[in-house]
Amino acid sequence: MINRKFLAKVAGAGAAATVAVGLFSTGAAHADTFVPLPGGHITKTLSDGTVVNIRLVGESANISPSMGATPVHRNAWVSGSAQVDVSNGGAGKIYPGYTVGCQVNIAGGGVSGDAEGSVEGESGDVSVGTGGELSLGPGQAKSFYVLDIEKPDDYGNESHSSSNKFKNGSGSVTWSDTTIGLSGCAGYAQARAFVSVEVETDNVISWVTLWGQPFSLG
Repeated sequence: MINRKFLAKVAGAGAAATVAVGLFSTGAAHADTFVPLPGGHITKTLSDGTVVNIRLVGESANISPSMGATPVHRNAWVSGSAQVDVSNGGAGKIYPGYTVGCQVNIAGGGVSGDAEGSVEGESGDVSVGTGGELSLGPGQAKSFYVLDIEKPDDYGNESHSSSNKFKNGSGSVTWSDTTIGLSGCAGYAQARAFVSVEVETDNVISWVTLWGQPFSLG
């Protein structure tokens, strides 16, 4: 197994996090498929008049053939950048991630998230964890966050964060070659990026989620 690292470049908080992710090796006889993706943009006006803009740019996926030449394994490396602007100098947190489905429609238009860590779509609520190595059966979908930032808590103990904080109205997160390793899915599989943003102003706390375009994992 080959280990690679992706660098999550975090802007807006003046910090950067390097997250090590295990990637599967591929045989020399199997070529990867590079898939450019369109990203996306959403604008939402909150109840107090605050305007939130979220953009997903530079999105792509590099799809590998089935690991071990078996139809139940998939492997992909994904990249992109989430950019957030909030009027009136608002602050918040950016949670980038991916939803992966096995023989299930993940192309729905539900676009909300909540602080307990779930993402809503046509398939219903999908729990969100960290790490992109997933095992799915037919009709199942799971989501994971891209970031796993290690930092000390208020008592000096190790803690992990799936988000990047921003203030003064803007922030961004960039990721490169984040792995999606899927096993157990004998049917067609898809993945889809999302960027969930928790926005906090003097008057409201709200969530806005941007969905990327679904793409096939084979």
